[in-house]
Amino acid sequence: MNIQIFGVKKCFDTKKAERYFKERKINYQLIDLTIKGLSKGELQSVSAAVGVNNLINREAKDYKKLNMDRIVSANLREEMLLKHPSLYKTPIVRNGRQATVGYAPDIWQTWE
Repeated sequence: MNIQIFGVKKCFDTKKAERYFKERKINYQLIDLTIKGLSKGELQSVSAAVGVNNLINREAKDYKKLNMDRIVSANLREEMLLKHPSLYKTPIVRNGRQATVGYAPDIWQTWE
Protein backbone atom coordinates (compact mmCIF):
# COMPACT_ATOMS: atom_id res chain seq x y z
CA MET A 1 0.00 0.00 0.00
CA ASN A 2 1.12 3.51 -0.79
CA ILE A 3 -0.94 5.72 1.55
CA GLN A 4 -0.94 9.49 1.29
CA ILE A 5 -2.82 11.63 3.79
CA PHE A 6 -3.54 15.18 2.65
CA GLY A 7 -4.64 17.22 5.62
CA VAL A 8 -4.01 20.02 8.07
CA LYS A 9 -2.09 19.49 11.31
CA LYS A 10 -4.82 21.22 13.35
CA CYS A 11 -7.61 19.04 11.88
CA PHE A 12 -8.94 16.48 14.37
CA ASP A 13 -9.98 14.01 11.63
CA THR A 14 -6.53 14.22 10.02
CA LYS A 15 -4.97 13.29 13.38
CA LYS A 16 -7.43 10.38 13.70
CA ALA A 17 -6.50 9.16 10.19
CA GLU A 18 -2.79 9.31 11.09
CA ARG A 19 -3.43 7.35 14.28
CA TYR A 20 -5.45 4.74 12.34
CA PHE A 21 -2.51 3.94 10.04
CA LYS A 22 0.10 4.21 12.84
CA GLU A 23 -1.78 1.70 15.01
CA ARG A 24 -1.84 -0.80 12.15
CA LYS A 25 1.85 -0.18 11.36
CA ILE A 26 0.97 0.92 7.82
CA ASN A 27 3.44 3.38 6.32
CA TYR A 28 1.92 6.63 5.11
CA GLN A 29 3.01 10.03 3.89
CA LEU A 30 1.44 13.12 5.43
CA ILE A 31 1.16 16.15 3.17
CA ASP A 32 0.18 19.34 5.01
CA LEU A 33 -2.21 21.29 2.79
CA THR A 34 -1.25 24.58 4.46
CA ILE A 35 2.32 24.11 3.17
CA LYS A 36 1.83 22.18 -0.07
CA GLY A 37 -1.48 21.61 -1.81
CA LEU A 38 -2.42 18.84 -4.21
CA SER A 39 -0.80 18.97 -7.64
CA LYS A 40 -3.08 19.13 -10.67
CA GLY A 41 -2.48 15.42 -11.38
CA GLU A 42 -3.17 14.43 -7.77
CA LEU A 43 -6.36 16.51 -7.73
CA GLN A 44 -7.60 14.89 -10.95
CA SER A 45 -6.83 11.41 -9.60
CA VAL A 46 -8.63 12.07 -6.31
CA SER A 47 -11.59 13.83 -7.92
CA ALA A 48 -11.99 10.88 -10.34
CA ALA A 49 -12.34 8.61 -7.29
CA VAL A 50 -14.60 10.76 -5.09
CA GLY A 51 -15.93 13.61 -7.25
CA VAL A 52 -14.75 17.22 -7.14
CA ASN A 53 -17.79 18.43 -5.17
CA ASN A 54 -17.01 16.00 -2.32
CA LEU A 55 -13.57 17.59 -1.93
CA ILE A 56 -14.97 21.04 -1.13
CA ASN A 57 -15.54 22.04 2.48
CA ARG A 58 -18.70 24.14 2.45
CA GLU A 59 -18.00 25.18 6.06
CA ALA A 60 -14.61 26.74 5.17
CA LYS A 61 -14.22 30.48 5.79
CA ASP A 62 -13.10 31.03 2.20
CA TYR A 63 -16.08 29.16 0.69
CA LYS A 64 -18.45 32.15 0.83
CA LYS A 65 -15.67 34.71 0.44
CA LEU A 66 -14.62 33.17 -2.89
CA ASN A 67 -18.25 32.70 -4.07
CA MET A 68 -17.80 28.93 -4.40
CA ASP A 69 -21.56 28.48 -3.98
CA ARG A 70 -22.02 30.28 -7.34
CA ILE A 71 -19.40 28.31 -9.32
CA VAL A 72 -21.01 25.38 -11.13
CA SER A 73 -18.26 24.44 -13.58
CA ALA A 74 -16.20 21.45 -12.36
CA ASN A 75 -13.10 22.82 -14.12
CA LEU A 76 -13.44 26.18 -12.38
CA ARG A 77 -13.97 24.47 -9.02
CA GLU A 78 -10.78 22.43 -9.58
CA GLU A 79 -8.85 25.62 -10.38
CA MET A 80 -10.15 27.26 -7.18
CA LEU A 81 -9.08 24.21 -5.14
CA LEU A 82 -5.59 24.34 -6.66
CA LYS A 83 -5.26 28.05 -5.80
CA HIS A 84 -6.90 27.88 -2.36
CA PRO A 85 -6.03 24.67 -0.43
CA SER A 86 -8.07 25.96 2.53
CA LEU A 87 -11.20 24.88 0.61
CA TYR A 88 -10.42 21.15 0.88
CA LYS A 89 -12.42 18.90 3.17
CA THR A 90 -9.84 16.93 5.16
CA PRO A 91 -8.35 14.43 5.44
CA ILE A 92 -8.05 13.24 1.86
CA VAL A 93 -6.58 9.74 2.01
CA ARG A 94 -5.22 8.25 -1.19
CA ASN A 95 -4.05 4.74 -2.02
CA GLY A 96 -3.09 4.64 -5.69
CA ARG A 97 -6.26 5.31 -7.66
CA GLN A 98 -8.51 4.86 -4.61
CA ALA A 99 -9.32 7.81 -2.36
CA THR A 100 -11.56 8.90 0.48
CA VAL A 101 -12.52 12.25 1.98
CA GLY A 102 -12.97 12.53 5.72
CA TYR A 103 -12.41 9.88 8.36
CA ALA A 104 -13.40 6.57 6.71
CA PRO A 105 -11.81 3.57 8.50
CA ASP A 106 -14.43 1.14 7.15
CA ILE A 107 -13.22 1.86 3.59
CA TRP A 108 -9.52 1.84 4.58
CA GLN A 109 -9.94 -1.67 6.01
CA THR A 110 -10.81 -2.96 2.56
CA TRP A 111 -7.48 -1.58 1.26
CA GLU A 112 -5.43 -3.76 3.63
